[in-house]
Amino acid sequence: MAKKAPKLAIGVDIGGSGIKGAPVNLKTGEFAAERLRIPTPPNGDPEVLAGIVKEIVESFEPDDDLAVGVCIPGPVVHGVIPMMANLSKKWEGTNAQKLFEDTLGREVLVVNDADAAGYAEVEYGVAKREGGTSIVLTLGTGIGSALVRDGILIPNTELGHIILPNGKKAEKWAASSIKTAEDLSFEEWAERLQEVFSQVEMLFSPDVFVIGGGVSKKHKKFVPLIKTRAEIVPAKLFNAAGIVGSATLAHRARYGK
Repeated sequence: MAKKAPKLAIGVDIGGSGIKGAPVNLKTGEFAAERLRIPTPPNGDPEVLAGIVKEIVESFEPDDDLAVGVCIPGPVVHGVIPMMANLSKKWEGTNAQKLFEDTLGREVLVVNDADAAGYAEVEYGVAKREGGTSIVLTLGTGIGSALVRDGILIPNTELGHIILPNGKKAEKWAASSIKTAEDLSFEEWAERLQEVFSQVEMLFSPDVFVIGGGVSKKHKKFVPLIKTRAEIVPAKLFNAAGIVGSATLAHRARYGK
């Protein structure tokens, strides 16, 4: 008789300032134990960070059958990191999946952090049970994105890099950091965001947009000013999303739905 799939998985979220992880209840999307966070050391070299990920994972004393997912702030193509902006340039060209698996001595799934967070929002957050096409846009230093179609993640979309009709790159025109740098009012910022949302909606015709990033807590000040056919809703999981998404994706890669 086949062994029943576990009800937990472990997710680890690697960020520029901190590396945090926790076991996740796969039914509810909630942490099954208190999150452990360790500051990201300067430079963030691959081998050093892999050692920290191992420390975090082993702190929860996981059984061998628990899936482990790690999300990282860069695109991931068949486990390899082709480019990196927020960690050491030594990550570029690194087979991160092999590195983590060799370091931890167990199977690991590596995924982009925006993809992990977006998937968590679709599975457990505000877009749960929406079906169809969901697009998550995270408004921060840049504009991160995740595209999920009928529960299937389409990875590495990088919609913040689309070129708008005005010739500007989306995240250079309308990221939250641009609002701050140029001291834009919410009304002025919403006009810029309108250009982004209109372009993305024209390209993908989503059923729902989910807005992530810290500024999503102030969604009432700008979301009503943006006109789209699709509903726009604020994110729900916030800082937990990367851990939850990477854990869930790892479990489903290993055991299926």
